[in-house]
Amino acid sequence: MKSRLPQGYANSGNANMNQMVRKAQKMQEDITRVQEELEQREFTKQVGGGALELVMTGDKKLKSVTLKPEVVDPNDIEMLQDLIISGVNEIIQEIEDVGAAEMEKVTGGVSLPGLI
Repeated sequence: MKSRLPQGYANSGNANMNQMVRKAQKMQEDITRVQEELEQREFTKQVGGGALELVMTGDKKLKSVTLKPEVVDPNDIEMLQDLIISGVNEIIQEIEDVGAAEMEKVTGGVSLPGLI
């Protein structure tokens, strides 16, 4: 005895697959768009009470570093070095957090490793 599928059900698997493929392609396009927008965006971070200001693009290229004269103390180079390290780390973390939040909007929370 052969089993039969209900009428109209035989090709519904192909329709569902095509719909899934279209959704995946749309998601891929949205991800690419969000990544490009993020790369073009500029992020600004001030640390040390505004003594240091950094501007970095979303693709993590440092565009500018602005120092207030009072933080340039030749007798305390370590403080300036720590300030720069802190600022760079904070701005990179902000870029990654914003990128992750934007990707979550596109992917609906589905984890896709290696996107940002």
